Amino acid sequence: MAVKIKLKRLGKIRSPHYRIVVADSRTRRDGRAIEEIGLYHPVQNPSRIEVDSERAQYWLGVGAQPTEPVLAILKVTGDWQKFKGLPAPPPIKVAEPKPDKRALFEAASKESGGEPKGEAITPKAKKSDKAEKKADAEGTDAPAESTEG
Repeated sequence: MAVKIKLKRLGKIRSPHYRIVVADSRTRRDGRAIEEIGLYHPVQNPSRIEVDSERAQYWLGVGAQPTEPVLAILKVTGDWQKFKGLPAPPPIKVAEPKPDKRALFEAASKESGGEPKGEAITPKAKKSDKAEKKADAEGTDAPAESTEG
């Protein structure tokens, strides 16, 4: 049985997520896999790449052939160089952790001293001149009811 290491596509129409899987070469792209050995999320910046290096080395060692996209991913992670005995590539860029929103809020409130600097409410909008004249002519803001009948 010819075994391939390939990408299994998941996700919605314009937000692809892939799993790096080991599967029989005759199965369809999103078909049954023998084993999942990693993740690839190309939309995130930088792309999220996770590969179980030990399992990738095993499958490469027993003859599994990576497809071109998976080969490029394995070269980025250094698993292909490790398998071939070549020098390791430079380290992968990792996304910076997002700051805690609560900590940011507390820091901003400390800076302001706990007191609001400006008005907390916005002033009411003023009526236009025509609306004021009409209200004065009627004597009230509410529309007058007719007393026919």
